[in-house]
Amino acid sequence: MFLITFSVNPLEHRLMNILIVEDNKELAAEVYDFLCNTGYICKIANTCADALEEINSNDYDAMLLDLGLPDGDGFEVLKTVRKSKSKIAVIVITARGELDDRINGLHLGADDYLTKPFALTELSARIFAVIRRIHGFTLNDLLIHGFSMQLQDYKVSYDSIPINLTKKEFDIFQYLVLNKNRVITRLQLTEHIWGDILEVNSDSNFIDVHVRNLRKKLDKHTAIDWFETVRNVGYRINE
Repeated sequence: MFLITFSVNPLEHRLMNILIVEDNKELAAEVYDFLCNTGYICKIANTCADALEEINSNDYDAMLLDLGLPDGDGFEVLKTVRKSKSKIAVIVITARGELDDRINGLHLGADDYLTKPFALTELSARIFAVIRRIHGFTLNDLLIHGFSMQLQDYKVSYDSIPINLTKKEFDIFQYLVLNKNRVITRLQLTEHIWGDILEVNSDSNFIDVHVRNLRKKLDKHTAIDWFETVRNVGYRINE
């Protein structure tokens, strides 16, 4: 048994894409099931090569990185990732407890360090903490143009008036707000909300349908000219 388990807060849903890099398939599956049930989108890589291929092919918010992989050292993955993916949150998860390993990982750019065995709820809290820090917000509520987004409760309101969003609409709004002032492509939204972009029909207009419905609901409360469509590319929320 690798993990210490406690009860899970059902409100702790997050829109985050996470790569689990772990060669122990039993542990990887346990972490995968827990995080997916908590609301994350996850994928597993069992080797250094698989991890680097995933990182190069898809846009992940966080990576849980084991150091002892069958085809190399996890530190080499960390070095490579930090050269090109500066914003991805990296939590090193390993059975190694030596201080030198921890210091080395942090010097190479790891955001946090967790030693096996660990509590699943602690893992979830650490993931949210490092992603929150990377995105530059310190509270559980996001404020944008008068709208309040409660991340832990999956709620949006305007001037204290609740707005009834579907989970997909909330996820889209949250991801755009977290990346405000940046153009987010339809493929990026697809990947973060539905998972692997390779498994999705890129010709589908379901992103546009969800965005259109989201806009209608927001526009009932105030003008949303700050919610911009970038023609033939995607969307941007300006602040």
